[in-house]
Amino acid sequence: MAAGRYCYRDVLPFSAMVIMECINVGLNTLFKAATLQGMSYHVFVAYAYAIAALVLFPAPFLSQRSSVLPPLKITLMSKIGLLGLIGCSSQVMGFTGINYSSPTLASAISNLVPAFTFILAIIFRMEKVAVRSTSSQAKVMGTIVSIAGAFVVTLYQGPPVIIVTPSNLSLHHQPVLQDTEAESSQYWVLGGLLLTAEYILVPLWYIVLAQIMKVYPNELTVIFFYNLTVSILAAMVAYFSESNSSAWILKPGIALVSVVCQGFFGSFLNNAVHTWVIRLKGPVYVAMFKPLSIAIAAAMGFLFLGSDLYLGSLIGATIISIGFYTVMWGKAKEDMVQDTEVEGLESATTHKAPLLQRYQNEKM
Repeated sequence: MAAGRYCYRDVLPFSAMVIMECINVGLNTLFKAATLQGMSYHVFVAYAYAIAALVLFPAPFLSQRSSVLPPLKITLMSKIGLLGLIGCSSQVMGFTGINYSSPTLASAISNLVPAFTFILAIIFRMEKVAVRSTSSQAKVMGTIVSIAGAFVVTLYQGPPVIIVTPSNLSLHHQPVLQDTEAESSQYWVLGGLLLTAEYILVPLWYIVLAQIMKVYPNELTVIFFYNLTVSILAAMVAYFSESNSSAWILKPGIALVSVVCQGFFGSFLNNAVHTWVIRLKGPVYVAMFKPLSIAIAAAMGFLFLGSDLYLGSLIGATIISIGFYTVMWGKAKEDMVQDTEVEGLESATTHKAPLLQRYQNEKM
């Protein structure tokens, strides 16, 4: 019983979030390749979320049969609409920023997410910070260390530790060329500003989603209406921003593959996993996986793209791991304290009932 609960509450969320960060790094790179061939990022968002909404179409009909879930009222739908507005804005800004810059810069700026999420969670009283508590100290210090490690990976390259000899099939040279061109472009700063705006909205998205899950704890139904809202809003933005009607035509190739993969693995699977983990562990837990993305990007570049492995990547990844596991330790200790308190209350309630009943019998 205890092993099964540990697996569900700790092992599964951890494994799912690591897998999702790996998928997200790949999806960002795939999106960059699609936009380089002329894919409109506004149309991209509209199609991707429409595919996810189509996959989740049966979800609200199945949830209506449940007697446990509350009915879908206007207040709940308005919160989901707000979630969709925040999500659409962040997605459009994020994909526009990647189009103007690179996936590497997106991974670097995503390091701001844990700090912003932690601050917002404290403001909305979703996280407690006790100065003398070791679990709170671990969460604060771990967050700072993880962000510092991510910036080490970004700002310090260092000498190569392992040099990979590029083969004819390697994709090693192409991303470097794209990043060099992006850095010399006048849109690089604009891309950075848009990505910063995206990663300010992402923590707000986490907080609003956590509030919704407290009222309506059904991940698939919430994500269906969220994806539907984002696809409609993105289609409206694309309608006014894209004057060329041929931008809506998807031809077989990297653009179609990118849209389908983003729709299924990103808009559907990624959002569903994030929603489930937020309901289970809270928004700060989810946000702490963001700094891992840049370490994952460096590892995937070395393993799959034939990129050289540099000393800065190793040092930064080590620092990120230390900070990450420090936060995980703090969260685990906090959960243990909460479970102990709950068990104590249940035990006290169990012992009080017979005493009260015995007192009533003696009085009679």
